Amino acid sequence: MKRKYPHLSSPIKIGNVYFRNRMFGAPMGGTDITADCTIGPASTAFYEYRAKGGVASVTVSELVVHPATEGSHMYHLDLQTPGSLASFTYTADAIRRHGAIASVELSHSGQYAGTYLTDKNKKQGLFQWGPSQLTRPDGKEVHQLTVELIKEIVDAYGEKAALAKKAGFEMVMVHGGHGWLINQFLSPYFNHRTDQYGGSLENRVRFAQEVLDSIRQAVGPGFPIEFRMSGSELFEGGYDLAEGINIAQQLESRIDLLHVSAGTYQRGFGVTHPSMFLPHGSNVWLAEAIKKHVSVPVATIGGLNDPQMMEEIIASGKADIVEMARALLADPELPKKVVINNDASIIRCLRCYTCMAERAQTATRRCTVNPIIGRELDGMEILPARKKKKVLVVGGGPAGLQAALTAARRGHDVILCDKNDEVGGILIGEQAIPFKYEMYQLGVSLGVLCAEAGVDIRLNTRVDRAFADIIAPDVIIIAAGSEPLRPPIPGLDSQQVVLINDYHHHKQDISDDVVVLGGGLAGCEVAIHLSREHKKVKLVEMNGELSPDANVRHRPLLLAEIEKSGIEVFLNHKATAVSHAGVMCEDRQGKSHLVAGSSVICALGQRSRRDIVEELWDCAPLVSQVGDCVKVSTITTAVYQGHHAALDI
Repeated sequence: MKRKYPHLSSPIKIGNVYFRNRMFGAPMGGTDITADCTIGPASTAFYEYRAKGGVASVTVSELVVHPATEGSHMYHLDLQTPGSLASFTYTADAIRRHGAIASVELSHSGQYAGTYLTDKNKKQGLFQWGPSQLTRPDGKEVHQLTVELIKEIVDAYGEKAALAKKAGFEMVMVHGGHGWLINQFLSPYFNHRTDQYGGSLENRVRFAQEVLDSIRQAVGPGFPIEFRMSGSELFEGGYDLAEGINIAQQLESRIDLLHVSAGTYQRGFGVTHPSMFLPHGSNVWLAEAIKKHVSVPVATIGGLNDPQMMEEIIASGKADIVEMARALLADPELPKKVVINNDASIIRCLRCYTCMAERAQTATRRCTVNPIIGRELDGMEILPARKKKKVLVVGGGPAGLQAALTAARRGHDVILCDKNDEVGGILIGEQAIPFKYEMYQLGVSLGVLCAEAGVDIRLNTRVDRAFADIIAPDVIIIAAGSEPLRPPIPGLDSQQVVLINDYHHHKQDISDDVVVLGGGLAGCEVAIHLSREHKKVKLVEMNGELSPDANVRHRPLLLAEIEKSGIEVFLNHKATAVSHAGVMCEDRQGKSHLVAGSSVICALGQRSRRDIVEELWDCAPLVSQVGDCVKVSTITTAVYQGHHAALDI
C-alpha cells in the first residue's frame, strides 16, 4: 500500500522498544483521580480510547514522584496504598493491548504545587518548595530545598520509574519543562542557589542529570527515557534557545528521546499550549534548532493537527516524532486515519481550550468536538440499534450533523435536511476568519463522515409539517439552530450593517474603519480578525466587561489579543442608532456619543429558532430537540446533545 504520509506512518525504535508510527500521545491528565491519588477507572478508559485510535504511545500524566514536597492532587504510585500499583497496571494493560506503548510522566511541580487543585483555598495552604527561597508574585512564600531533600526527590524519581516498569509501562517521560521543578533548577530566573545546584549552567543542570541517572539505574539499559524540556523559556530572565541547546547537549547521553516544548506554564500558557491566535506549529522551530546539535531522536509538540504539516516536519528533518494532546482528544483516530489515507475525515482540534477549562473548573475532561471524551465509561463504541428506524434530522449544524452521524452508525435510516447549500450551520461563517477556520472544517468533516455512514443529506431543503408528513419518520431530531439578534435600533437594517453570521458573504464590503457592535465572544473574535487585516476597529459593548461567555482558559488570551491589537473598546455603551457616520451610543451616565465608523458588524447575539420546533413537535412519534434551538449555547453543547439524542433512539 502506498502511504499518503509515509514518514508519519513509519515505525521507529527508541531504546529497545519499537513504536508503530511517529505520532505520539503527549501527556494529558486523566478524568478522575481517586481520593488516594490512584488512577480511577474513568482515567483508564480515557487513556485506552486514544490507544485504540492508532497512536504509537500514550503518556499518562502526571505521576507525582515525591508527595511529601508536592501537594498536588495528581497520581501517586507506591506499594503502601491499596490499589495504587494495580491501577497503574490496569492502565498500562489497557493501552498496550491496542498496540500502543504505555508511558508515564514523572513529575514534580516544585513551587507551583497545587496548580490543578479545584479548591483554591487548599492550594493557598500548601507548603511550597523550590530550588531557592523567594516570594511568588501572588505573595506565596517558596522554601528552598535542602540538599538532603533534593537527594530524596532524586531517589524518588528512580523508585517511581521502577514501579512504573513493574506495572507494565514500557517508557517513562521526565517532565523537565513548563516551569515545573526540574525546569526551576534549569532556569536562572528561578534558581538563585550558590551551591553545586546553582549558578553556572553546569550546576543548574546537575539536578536533572541526577534524576536521569537515578531513573536509568532503576529501569536498566534499553528502557526508553523521554525528557521533556522547554527549548526556551521565552521570557526575560529565563534561559534562551542557545542555553536550551546547551542543556540538551548536557542531558542527551542520559536519555533516549528529547521532547522539545516551549515556555513556562505560568508565564506563557497560550504559547506552551498554542492558542487559536498562533500559527500551527509555532513551537517547531525550537525542536528544529536543537535537533541540529544532538544525536538522540527529537520530538516536537504544540497545536499540531494537520497531517500535511506533520509529514513535512518529519520528512524535512525538523523532528523525528510529533506529539499531540488536544488533537487526540478531538479525534483519537487521527493516527489511524493518517495511516490508512483517510485524513479527509479527521475531526480537527479547534484549540478552543474547552478541555483545559473543564479540568480547571470541574476536574473532569470535555472536548468541544468529541462527546465521548471524559465519558468513556459510558461506552466508546457506538452499538447497533435493536430495531432500525427512519430518522429525520432537521438542521445541518454541529448538533444535527453529530446526531445524524451517530444515528447512522447505529444502523438507522437517516435523512438530514438543511436550508443552506452546504452543511455546517452557524459554522459556515467561520471560514472567513483564519484562526477560526477549523470550526468551519468541523462542519465539512462531519459532513464527510455522515456521507460515509450513509446519511441521505438533502441541501437547500426547508422542513415544514407537510414535508415531514411526506417523509413519515419514526423519529425527528430538531437541530434548527439559532438566528442573529437584531434589536429594534434605528438604522441597524441599513446597507452598511453586516450581521456577523453573514460576514463571509460580505468580507469585501467592510471598510477600513469598522465598528463591531457586541463584545461577546463572537464580537471580540471578529474584532481581532479585522484588526489583523489592518482595519481601524472599535468594539462597543453595553455591559461592563468583554466576552464573559468565553471559557476561563480562552478569555485571558482573548483579552490580551484585543489589548495588543489596538482595538478601541467602549464598555457600558448602549447603541441607540446607526447612521452613515457610525453608531450613536449612550453611556452609563446617559450621555450620547458617536462611535465613528463607515462599516458596522452586528454581533449582538443569537436567538433560538423555536418556531421550527413548535411546528414539527407532533410530526413523529418521537421528537427530540438539540443544540441552539433549545437554548443558545456552545458547539460543545450542540455536539454532546446531538450524539445522545441519537443514542436514545
